[in-house]
Amino acid sequence: MDAFKTGTDVLFILMGAILVLFMHAGFAFLEVGTVRAKNQVNALVKIITDFCSSTIAYFFIGYLIAYGTDFVEPAAVLGANSGYELVKFFFLLT
Repeated sequence: MDAFKTGTDVLFILMGAILVLFMHAGFAFLEVGTVRAKNQVNALVKIITDFCSSTIAYFFIGYLIAYGTDFVEPAAVLGANSGYELVKFFFLLT
């Protein structure tokens, strides 16, 4: 029963993270809709660049500050508890 509870908790957090990721796409479309047609590609590139740079910064700096440990661990540790650590990282990233 405990493994089922852990699996459903991980699924719930993952679904929330996916919804937040879709919100990023929605805000990107909102911003693209507010600029002229000739600047839409520039706006999308800016949004993607911001997301990529914040992802890299969180991976190397933010997780270390938040939890006092780095995210680079063996795959067996990250995959334990139905992949909870990976899903938590993805949720906090979004």
